[in-house]
Amino acid sequence: MAPACLESHKTQEATTSCLSTGPIYTASYSLASYYTSLGLFVISVPGLWSLIKRSVKSKIVQKTFIGEGEGKKAPNFVAGEILSFFTRNNFVVTDRGETITFEGMMVPSRGQAALLTFCTCISMASVALVLTITVPDFGNNWFWLTILSPLAGAYYWKRASRKEQIKVKLLVAEDGTLSEIVVQGDDQQVEQMRKELQLSEKGMVYVKGIFER
Repeated sequence: MAPACLESHKTQEATTSCLSTGPIYTASYSLASYYTSLGLFVISVPGLWSLIKRSVKSKIVQKTFIGEGEGKKAPNFVAGEILSFFTRNNFVVTDRGETITFEGMMVPSRGQAALLTFCTCISMASVALVLTITVPDFGNNWFWLTILSPLAGAYYWKRASRKEQIKVKLLVAEDGTLSEIVVQGDDQQVEQMRKELQLSEKGMVYVKGIFER
């Protein structure tokens, strides 16, 4: 009887040993995966902050445009269209030399503020999801981080107002027709002018988007 009891005892110890060592390996692997995911999310946070900061700064560009059917439009007519466009957008002429300078105030965009708030909310929710796994003691309370997302929109709304200068130069060919329109200024304003005046950037082929057709 004693040998049988001893063998049974050893079998139970071996089974207990196997059961105790199995979950440790699985937990170790899972934690490594979770912390790797957390590290990726933490790395992405500076990118989000960079996006928010860039939203309140001007991106100055210089582009050369040609009008569609430019030979049919006189330079004075195009100059009038450009003046009308900037006047509608609360810009005033500050210099009427060879290069015309417009100056005005850029106002915050509700759409841009909403987009920044949405992106920040998604980012904070993603970080919170990983934190609920890596630091479970705090539980779902990590998702309270998403209430910080409106701060991104508020930051943009408070700092987006700024004074901008747009410089426009019309180049006329020898036959008196309009050759090129050189524009330097904020990227958003330049792009808006291109769309409204139906201009094409020199050397570029513009393809209309789905919603513009």
